[in-house]
Amino acid sequence: METKLNYRIAKSKGMNWLIILLSALCVLPLVFILIYIIKAGIGAINWNFLVSIPKPVGEAGGGIANALIGTAIIILCATVISVPVGIICGIYLNEYKKSKIAYWASICVDVLQGIPSIVMGIIGYLWLVLPFGGHSAISGSVVLAIMMLPIIIRSTEETLKLLPDSLKEAAYALGMPFQRVILKVIIPCGFSGIISGVMLSVARVAGETAPLLFTAFGNPYVEMRLTQPMQTLPLLIFNYATSPYTDWQNLAWGAALVLLIFVLALNLLTKLITRRWKVQL
Repeated sequence: METKLNYRIAKSKGMNWLIILLSALCVLPLVFILIYIIKAGIGAINWNFLVSIPKPVGEAGGGIANALIGTAIIILCATVISVPVGIICGIYLNEYKKSKIAYWASICVDVLQGIPSIVMGIIGYLWLVLPFGGHSAISGSVVLAIMMLPIIIRSTEETLKLLPDSLKEAAYALGMPFQRVILKVIIPCGFSGIISGVMLSVARVAGETAPLLFTAFGNPYVEMRLTQPMQTLPLLIFNYATSPYTDWQNLAWGAALVLLIFVLALNLLTKLITRRWKVQL
């Protein structure tokens, strides 16, 4: 009896160590990537790097100000487009989950989530760039918004599923109509979870390059007009990292570090919001 007990204890400890080892192996690639990017890009980052535009080949200095501004504008436009549509669709899938429209819409969301980003870029090129006669920031924003939709829809739907039915029942008992129940009760109660989904979707598209190659295309100058080509961090990294010039390659590593910090910050903030939301529930 004692032998079996010792065997079970040893087996349990062995599995615990195996899980710890496998977890460490999963984290190691991320650690190595972070160390390499920080080591390669930290030397290029300074104030001039953040506030200057790229300079021609042969001139020292230059920065990524045009890419920072372009990334902020395109992501902001994509968020404005995708958030209302995604939240409304998520609410519909949760409230009318047994309807045929909800069934087919759910399938479409799953299919949309699995479409490769380069295919989305080609679709954006055919639907938005060719008909309107040129690349533009708005075409890139629309494509990124479409890519953000599945994450926002699913996060909204799953968040609302976790809310107790008693919330709606209490609101209906007070005589509130359906639209006020959704706007005044359901959405505020699931607000943290919905915001987490929005931030995850932003982190998902922040590093996308292929869709923007076909739509926004890039711009060596600071451009504020949505109807014109616009530079973004992923495009700048792609163009400069593949160039034969050392100065441009250094700029690419610095831009990669800035983009990595932005994505990591969004993910950490999302974790904090999600943790607070779970405690509230």
